[in-house]
Amino acid sequence: MAVRRAVPNVQSVAVQESRDFYGLLGFEEVMNHGWIMTLASPTDPAAQVSFMAADKTAPVTPDMSVEVDDVDAAYALMRERGAEIVHPLQDEEWGVRRFFVRDPNGRVVNVLGHR
Repeated sequence: MAVRRAVPNVQSVAVQESRDFYGLLGFEEVMNHGWIMTLASPTDPAAQVSFMAADKTAPVTPDMSVEVDDVDAAYALMRERGAEIVHPLQDEEWGVRRFFVRDPNGRVVNVLGHR
């Protein structure tokens, strides 16, 4: 299993203001679903940050997202090791397959793969 990218998720009620602020540092909007917006560096697209009011389909807002090349393998490994699954593995309408897991620090990680 390989990591494709890791993105901090900032829970925010000031999503548009965040876009404007981080735009001053060179970030550009690359995705906006209304409830989540992702900014990326135009010169290094893997350098990203997301802002979300609340997760659309999960009971908690994740602290970070990790995109992997095989989300099913990641899910199986986390379950095998006894990690706390916070949100079950499922396909989402916006084209990702994902689950949430709690890390040893209590942070919620959105582990995803694009379908």
